[in-house]
Amino acid sequence: MAQTLVALTMPKFGLAMTEGKLASWTVDVGQATKQGDELADIETSKITSGYESPAAGVLRRQVAQAGETLPVGALIGVLADADATEAELDAFITKFQEEQAPQAESDTAEGPSSAPHPVEVAGYTLNVREVGSGEGLPLLLVHGFGGDIGNWLLTQDSLAKNRKVIAFDLPGHGASSKNVQDGSLAGLAKVVASLLDALGVSKAHVMGHSLGGGVALTVLRDAPEKVASLTLIAPATIGTHVNADFITGFTEAERNRAVQHELEKLVYNKALIGRKMVDAVVRARRLDGARDALRTIASACFDNDRQRDALLPVLEKTDIPVEVIWGQEDAILSADAAKTLPDKVEVHVLAESGHLPQMEKAADVNKIVEEFLEKSEK
Repeated sequence: MAQTLVALTMPKFGLAMTEGKLASWTVDVGQATKQGDELADIETSKITSGYESPAAGVLRRQVAQAGETLPVGALIGVLADADATEAELDAFITKFQEEQAPQAESDTAEGPSSAPHPVEVAGYTLNVREVGSGEGLPLLLVHGFGGDIGNWLLTQDSLAKNRKVIAFDLPGHGASSKNVQDGSLAGLAKVVASLLDALGVSKAHVMGHSLGGGVALTVLRDAPEKVASLTLIAPATIGTHVNADFITGFTEAERNRAVQHELEKLVYNKALIGRKMVDAVVRARRLDGARDALRTIASACFDNDRQRDALLPVLEKTDIPVEVIWGQEDAILSADAAKTLPDKVEVHVLAESGHLPQMEKAADVNKIVEEFLEKSEK
């Protein structure tokens, strides 16, 4: 009798993802697993993330080997009952490769609405990616220092079930213009407000990470009519201290080993920092004007290990819904700053997470944010 067989395929963590590298298997052939158990580590250009089992069963075949880079949808393994025959497994794999692989490959193509595109804003060219639609207010994502839209790889599409979700590269970052003017939070916030205008968005939920949290708070201070709610992830401007060694080291690092050393400070689980992520950061830093842009922003926002802007009073005065998410093991901006927040702010401190909880604890963060947005719109 035919057994239950489940194809394990290269996951698509976001619409912008077209391929991934099987960094390692964490389960051996013949080992039983439960739904949700981690089976493998998948490396992208942004982070290495665990691949969770879609069903209970026994890992009977590892079709892909550690180190292989494969397109999204490609077969990497097979789950089956323990008594499924080898012939049944062979037939299943052959049929999948013949019938399903072409469809999986076509599914990786980005539609015109999901592909990043340039938007001219107040003298800047910003790299913008918009996904989703629905009745919910749009959500704007603002990444942090040295980041780009890829920092929302595990977030943007998951939150776009009932709303448009907009990610973009700040000036000086990613594929956006490298001119940052004075590099101040106020200047960056003006660009954000202008971007919303350019996209025809009169009001949005705003989610900012790290320095992007400081930018989001500055938008709330300077253009409060544009902000429906605020989600701050490990935000700058709440506490006073910043890891100056990281800011300098990340900005000035040139060789892969030095870059990896700095990136590992961002996470609790150092294994999440893979070679592809390191290579992507090194390439980005080599773009004309990229390093100077970071230096300008760092000088404007930080004075050695002190933050120049203190925006806690903005939260104390606002009446809009606000939540803060912090990794308990954050080595860049200490989660202790969350203790100073007003009682009206919803606070989530996540264990075993560093400065990138939206990537280390993506499922938890996405659930927290989705529930918060739903409550904010009631």
